[in-house]
Amino acid sequence: MKNSKLLSRKRRSKKTRAIQRRLNQVRLCVHKTPKHIYAQVIVLGDDGLSTVVGTASTLSASLREELKYTGNVEAAEKVGAEIAKVAIAAGYTKVAFDRSGFIYHGRIKALADKAREAGLQF
Repeated sequence: MKNSKLLSRKRRSKKTRAIQRRLNQVRLCVHKTPKHIYAQVIVLGDDGLSTVVGTASTLSASLREELKYTGNVEAAEKVGAEIAKVAIAAGYTKVAFDRSGFIYHGRIKALADKAREAGLQF
């Protein structure tokens, strides 16, 4: 059990994604590292293949200019607002929140709250 924390997160994410795939939902997928946070809007097509409709992250040029540090709650809030704009522009207002097995607190919670405030429903 060398990486039990990582294996537990992978197990949680696999279970969540299986449920979302079965319900054929558009999902807002979030991934975080100590320095950055990433968000994608993913649609499951009729052929069973997933398609990324839009992305936002702390690596994007527009967000990197206004952020001093990219691994904090403030950065996650900016990414949440940005991904909501991208999703709404693509025509998706209702999404399923896929936190990729991460615990719902801190940066993950901040991103979700800002996305809700910006108009996404989940």
